[in-house]
Amino acid sequence: MIPNLRILVAVALLAATTAPRAGAQAPVGILSLNVRHSTLKNTTRPTGELKAVVDSIDVQIGAAAKLGRTSEIRRLYAHAATVLARRPWTPEAEFASSLVSRTDRQVADPARPWSMRVEQIYAPSIQLDRPLVARATLRQRAAGGLPNTPMTVVKQLGTFDGVPRDLRDTPFMLEADLHDVADGSYVVSVELLDNARTLGTTSLGIVVRTGLDASIARLEAAAAKAPEPVRSDLIFPVDRLRNVNLNRIALGTFNPARDFAAAESLLVAVNARKDPWSGRTGDLKQHYLLEAAGEVMPYRVYVPKGYMPSKPLPLIIALHGLGATEDSFFDQYGKRLPALAEERGYIVAAPLGYRVDGGYGVSLGGPSGDPAAARARTLSEQDVMQVLQSVRLRYKVDDRRIYLMGHSMGAIGTWAIAAKTPDQWTALGLFSGFGVASTARTIGGIPQFVVHGDADPTVPVGGSRLMVAALKGVGAVVQYVEVPGGDHSNVVEPHFAAMFDFFDKHAQRPVVKP
Repeated sequence: MIPNLRILVAVALLAATTAPRAGAQAPVGILSLNVRHSTLKNTTRPTGELKAVVDSIDVQIGAAAKLGRTSEIRRLYAHAATVLARRPWTPEAEFASSLVSRTDRQVADPARPWSMRVEQIYAPSIQLDRPLVARATLRQRAAGGLPNTPMTVVKQLGTFDGVPRDLRDTPFMLEADLHDVADGSYVVSVELLDNARTLGTTSLGIVVRTGLDASIARLEAAAAKAPEPVRSDLIFPVDRLRNVNLNRIALGTFNPARDFAAAESLLVAVNARKDPWSGRTGDLKQHYLLEAAGEVMPYRVYVPKGYMPSKPLPLIIALHGLGATEDSFFDQYGKRLPALAEERGYIVAAPLGYRVDGGYGVSLGGPSGDPAAARARTLSEQDVMQVLQSVRLRYKVDDRRIYLMGHSMGAIGTWAIAAKTPDQWTALGLFSGFGVASTARTIGGIPQFVVHGDADPTVPVGGSRLMVAALKGVGAVVQYVEVPGGDHSNVVEPHFAAMFDFFDKHAQRPVVKP
């Protein structure tokens, strides 16, 4: 990363809808915490004593990052978020932020007993003189309720004495009988108390699904006999659930009810010896095996209703922002992208990018030298290119018209991937990102549509300005739209139609000079 871009390490938050899901078992990535921290500083603009406190925390974060002490980094980010919200950082607040809930089965079949444990990610400094009390409750949010909507108590799971004070050494284990709980999504909250003093509450999202174990058995048996890519479509929810339970990914990366039901519907066609995808158009969720990861990856694809295998269509590969999934361009931004794809006659495919914070091959911050993060970056980039290959195998794509676009982390990834594979892309679409100016000559032959708000608190507009200037310096065709007062996300949807206009105008892949 070149020096004048280091200030942009706090990058790539996607749309404002990517606030962390309450009760996620997999921990929020350090990069996501970094982005939230920088965005909060940019919006609150602390001064005086508050700024001095935050600056001191930043120094400590840097020292912990060099040593790879992620638990300490998490504590420091929690401290910073608390003081930036102008709340006191008390021993109770520190204790509360140390709590986390885990379970081996985040999607539970109510026919079997279910258990969870309460742990700590770091040792807080609070002094506790006696064992704690835990109070556990099962709650459910009303159907269609927003994330902050109050939840209804479904069941009291019990009050427990003698809870260890050190939950790192001895986690608190909770067993629950869910046989009388209806299918649906729930939150298990556990409140920790020292006598009458509440120390903190930890929450864990779970899904109850009757017949889950039988469904897993059916899908595994059918997938073992099915050819690719149908095998991956069948086994995806089983594979994703395994990774959720292993604490590798958050439950929010897939929808158990939807994805198991979708796989079961495909199984009906497979058992009838039919191609489950034959003749299907519109909004589809498909899958393939990313062999390097040993995981089945999802991608979302929109196929116009008038699609005919005899007529090739242009293809857009769309890269989401940090914390989002392959669903974001389909379910957010006013659902405008698939609507325009239908109207303009484009296939649109959105990869997950291996993980919600994979980075598409770009290092965007976090502890240096982390081999797990390096592996995720590599797999994220591979996922993008293999989704491109998968779509081209399944559908008739106009090879002269393949476009790459993204928002935030996705825009950063778009510029980075294009620099590595410049001969693949007809044009690029970039929203609220930044690139590396030294790559401008490599990608200067690719027409580019760039949008950025000049009031973006997450990825400062200077990143796009610098990249656009470098591109114009090598004679690139660039349409740059800088939105006065535009923030990180509100500049995206209003400019989708103009991006399609730009792609329509550039309908022949440029010849990239070596």
